[in-house]
Amino acid sequence: MADMSAPPAAAPPDAMQGVQPTIVAPAPVAGAPIPIPTMVPPPAAAAQPPPQDEFVSETLYIQNLNEKIKIPVLKASLRGLFKSYGEVLDVVAHSNLRMRGQAFVSFASADIAKKALKEVRGFPLYSKPMQISFARTRSDAVVKKLDAEHFDEHKEKRLEHKKATRYTNPIKRKYRQKRLAAEMDGGATAPAAKRPNVQMPDEYLPPNKILFLQNLPENVTKDQLMALFSQYPNLYEVRLIPTKKDIAFVEYLDEASATVAKDALHNYKLDGENKIKITFARK
Repeated sequence: MADMSAPPAAAPPDAMQGVQPTIVAPAPVAGAPIPIPTMVPPPAAAAQPPPQDEFVSETLYIQNLNEKIKIPVLKASLRGLFKSYGEVLDVVAHSNLRMRGQAFVSFASADIAKKALKEVRGFPLYSKPMQISFARTRSDAVVKKLDAEHFDEHKEKRLEHKKATRYTNPIKRKYRQKRLAAEMDGGATAPAAKRPNVQMPDEYLPPNKILFLQNLPENVTKDQLMALFSQYPNLYEVRLIPTKKDIAFVEYLDEASATVAKDALHNYKLDGENKIKITFARK
């Protein structure tokens, strides 16, 4: 039992130097309230930056346009489509390599442009759904209308930017490299003979929910066509072409409904004389 000896006596004062004393909390007294430790609030989360507003301008940038449509017809169609939302100041479209299949439509205010973008985005113009976004710069027409005092300054900056990027545009650079390579070859390889572009006759085109109308009376109205084609279910829209009075597009919700209307109204004499030709629109 020698191992169970009593603890040694308290050390002398010098031996206790450098030792932290242990503090024992007093026992709670019966009936006294128990102290509640103070709760330290967690550190506040870092403030989140406010969401940035969507960029909005008076001009819409439109892509995925049908490149086979002539520019005057395309511009007139875009103006006719968007004018129902408000004043259209200008429509810009070009047939060059860089701008092919694209256009800019400018309005009198950003609110009009925002509403038009929301409602027309994805609309199938000439059988191709339009991709629409806000242009990053103001057009000449918008500046002339809303900020005429700075129009000359705006135009000068735009022309300087155009000149500065003339030789850095990737599409133009690729085209120039291809042309220089052909010149260095000395024209050794003759260009391949171009195959004739043979299109399938309209009568044999595959089914489509959009019908293409031809040989219409020049004085036909949209209401007349709506009344005629609404006899058949699932009519979605009738679109007239401002610059071509004798053609139009009629769209149904599905191909089956369009087929029924086509079969029923093909060669129908709308004015009592001329038969209208109805085919499926090209996809």
